[in-house]
Amino acid sequence: MKIRPPKKVLLESAVADGALAASLRKNLPGASFEVLERLKDASRRSSDVLEVVDFRGKFLKSCPGTRRYHCCGYKILHLGTQCSIDCTYCILQAYLNQPNLRLFGNLEEMWGELSGFLSENPSRIHRIGTGEFTDSLLLDPFTGISRMLVPYFANTPHAVLELKTKTDFIGNLKGLDHGGHTIVAWSLNPDEVRNREEPFSAAISERLDAARACAEEGYFLAFHFDPIIDYPGWKSGYAKTLEHLFERIDPARIVWISLGALRFMPDLKTIIQKRHPSSRIVYGEFIRGLDGKMRYFRDIRAEFYSFILDRIRRADPELCAYLCMESDDVWRDSFGFSPEERGGLDRMLDRAVESRMGIGPLRKEAEST
Repeated sequence: MKIRPPKKVLLESAVADGALAASLRKNLPGASFEVLERLKDASRRSSDVLEVVDFRGKFLKSCPGTRRYHCCGYKILHLGTQCSIDCTYCILQAYLNQPNLRLFGNLEEMWGELSGFLSENPSRIHRIGTGEFTDSLLLDPFTGISRMLVPYFANTPHAVLELKTKTDFIGNLKGLDHGGHTIVAWSLNPDEVRNREEPFSAAISERLDAARACAEEGYFLAFHFDPIIDYPGWKSGYAKTLEHLFERIDPARIVWISLGALRFMPDLKTIIQKRHPSSRIVYGEFIRGLDGKMRYFRDIRAEFYSFILDRIRRADPELCAYLCMESDDVWRDSFGFSPEERGGLDRMLDRAVESRMGIGPLRKEAEST
């Protein structure tokens, strides 16, 4: 995958001399840098502009789940917003009110907040990721943030870092002392879906090659089939993708695989129609879910999940697979149980960290389930 470096970097004065700004100046020698007192939200998207701001909110957030569906208890390390990969279905098109790539330059405050949270909560495993509001590795060749985060988590006994990406930008991960505390994760879809809906992302084969290289570096891996998209021949497409995954990757290196069908806020439909007129994903059969998002009918979702889960179980019966934001009924239809029967979804994922990565004590309640 190739990335076009930003041509212009706008820096707020409060962060213009920080570590992140220094990395960008070093790694973007061809870009122009402009320092402003305070950036205003841009009215139009520009793929040539990168913004670096003094973030005044919380760096650590809970995953934006809903009470009506099972949530995994994930914590988001909020380091920036927007993504230039520009997948047709991306929720950021409707969720964010500023269109340009934006990074938070006050990393000292981020480190302080993260360290404070972890020191105040030492009694459980913390699963923390950076890929909710932007791609974890998209700008890493220029920022080098992974070279700060990975060693930090290597020295944090009760936490793991998950880096989620659709790129193959793993250069900065090589040779790091990760201590077995970083999970590198990729979103996967069949080639047909990637080519139509994610054309600026790394090819699926490139993602799997990058995953294999990370496994050879001792990293643990995760994969996310989300969003699963309905199209003619979807069974063949997803079966082939799973076949390629397990041909290239030892399942023992995979901590979890998540499954989630396409869902979107109603307002996103018109945005997709306007910005991606060739995409057909919004013209399927949808119903409004309990969270207000448009979802495929329950039977369709359950069929997706059952089909993919069967292929995962064939490769490794013990591999942790889970549904992202689904109800008890769909869990039982496709998995045969509800997360509450296993101690809750967050506990299921904690056990995967404990058993696969050897992090945290294996608790007695795990044995009883």
